[in-house]
Amino acid sequence: MSYITKKYDEAFINKNSVRTNYKKLMNWFKNQENIELRKKSSDAMKFFQNTGVSFKVYSNDDKENLIPFDIIPRIINSKEWDKMVKGITQRVLAINFFLNDIYGEQEIIKHGVMPIDLIQNNPAFLKQMVGFIPPKKTYNHISGIDLIKTNSDNFYVLEDNVRVPSGASYMIENRDTMLKLFPELISRYKVSENRNYTKNLSEILKKSSPKKINRNPNIVLLTPGIHNSAFFEHAFLADKLGVELVEGKDLRVMNKFLNMRTIEGWKRVDVIYRRIDDNFLDPLSFKEDSFLGVPGLMEVYRNKNVTIANAPGTGISDDKSIYSYIPDIIKFYLGQKPILKNVKTFKCRVKDELNYTLDNLNKLVVKEVHGSGGYGMLVGPLASKIEISNFKKKIIKNPYNYIAQPTLSLSTCPIYTKKGLTSRHVDLRCFALLAKEKVTVTTGGLTRVALKKDSLVVNSSQGGGTKDTWILSS
Repeated sequence: MSYITKKYDEAFINKNSVRTNYKKLMNWFKNQENIELRKKSSDAMKFFQNTGVSFKVYSNDDKENLIPFDIIPRIINSKEWDKMVKGITQRVLAINFFLNDIYGEQEIIKHGVMPIDLIQNNPAFLKQMVGFIPPKKTYNHISGIDLIKTNSDNFYVLEDNVRVPSGASYMIENRDTMLKLFPELISRYKVSENRNYTKNLSEILKKSSPKKINRNPNIVLLTPGIHNSAFFEHAFLADKLGVELVEGKDLRVMNKFLNMRTIEGWKRVDVIYRRIDDNFLDPLSFKEDSFLGVPGLMEVYRNKNVTIANAPGTGISDDKSIYSYIPDIIKFYLGQKPILKNVKTFKCRVKDELNYTLDNLNKLVVKEVHGSGGYGMLVGPLASKIEISNFKKKIIKNPYNYIAQPTLSLSTCPIYTKKGLTSRHVDLRCFALLAKEKVTVTTGGLTRVALKKDSLVVNSSQGGGTKDTWILSS
């Protein structure tokens, strides 16, 4: 194994010593024929190809790519996981309180915890939601919380994703693939189930129905269509949930209710699990030339005749400047200290922090506050002088658009290559579901891995891959 001594490796203490979680796995690995493992790795990608597990990468060729899958699982013990669950639960509840507040009384601003311009001048803050209480007071029904590990003791939250978090389908497909390929390996461990995600999601969507009805709520999944990068996931989840996959053209507002076109006529819709951004939801309220949404949808929503999950306006919590205030948000609404720490963040909107960022670009990771997918960022230690110079000009031109963070020593996990095992950086997207102030965290999550040597960018859109995440039962 090519071991990187400067990083914390989750499997190896050093090249001759294996950590407890991975001992059974490494003993198994030693007895495997490399040619057989290569075949299994190839079979995994064939499974993905046959089931259409893909992610559309926006590039010059604009093609759909299979997401690379690594056959070596990531293994986390129950003690670590229990702390993560408590921290994620705390965070999800605090974010929901925060969203209800900033679209309501704005107590967090009145108490001086957060500057008013960070909200009012934020393009993700929807004035259309001011004064409106969403059904069941729930904004972030579905949250994707990205965690990174830096040493043996600490997981940090890298990002919050509550606008339209993605990746759960890949988590489930990864487990299915491992069960097909390596049932004897999984049987050596007590691995917690993660494929109950869709059952739990179905339950929280049903509970989010805006009104009591004498029937099961009618739920639909709203997709932008087949050209969207995550369309595979939209179709996958609709199938697993047993709900209709619809586009805006399949829906219509009639008599103050939302209805879906069916072969038997129009049918009332109670809950929309939406996978399109706010600006495209309703051309009468947002982007006028949008053909993806439904004219009049927001009026139906304001009349509480339909639930939208996640609620419009939720995306402001994805703002990386807001992220820097999450410890204060947790303290303000819950009266607690954060269980999971943030990564130290420099807000370029603040003069002193801007100056520090500009003086230390070669040491920092700089991100757009509304960026995602690994786009629009600078990894200082890996950037050329020209790249740093050009990025510096962007920051100076619009400092409000950027935050900076130290380049952390992300943990590594072993991945399988044709030459054997080598280590690569990983993160973990955990999925949490919220209904009636109860949070359900799916056991495990989606481990994303930077397949390029020394890369810190794990996003699928930037060439990253995934692996199965095993949470060991206690």
